[in-house]
Amino acid sequence: MKYQTGKPGRIIVARFEDHEDVLENLVSIAKKEAIRAGVFFLVGGMREGRIVVGPETDSFPPEPVWKTLGQSHEVLGNGTIFWQNDEPKIHFHGAFGKKDMVKVGCLREQSETFLVLEAVLIEIEGITATRELDPVSGMVLLKL
Repeated sequence: MKYQTGKPGRIIVARFEDHEDVLENLVSIAKKEAIRAGVFFLVGGMREGRIVVGPETDSFPPEPVWKTLGQSHEVLGNGTIFWQNDEPKIHFHGAFGKKDMVKVGCLREQSETFLVLEAVLIEIEGITATRELDPVSGMVLLKL
């Protein structure tokens, strides 16, 4: 295990409007506010999204299993922001519910707000962690 200690910095509250790109908005805030390390919480609705719901098998590199939302869902989730080179990288896991169906996974593509989505971002000061491509897994992972 590796770890660093930090402290909370600025807190940002954002409202994403209908049809706005969730992941793009998170990246935009991180760039504009120069948030190098942070955690965020999301609550609201999404109409589109592609999520990874686990690997096909427990082998390396993992082959992701993809699911598409394809219609409006309630969403509750959280994630982290750390930079890879000159770009903030979002790692977001959430629960996506519609009627009596719930999907849980890692949102990676096609993230579109339905009606409204609220975000609370907390900057973490004193952390120098970054994201780097791991050649074994083929994934962009946290590096401390």
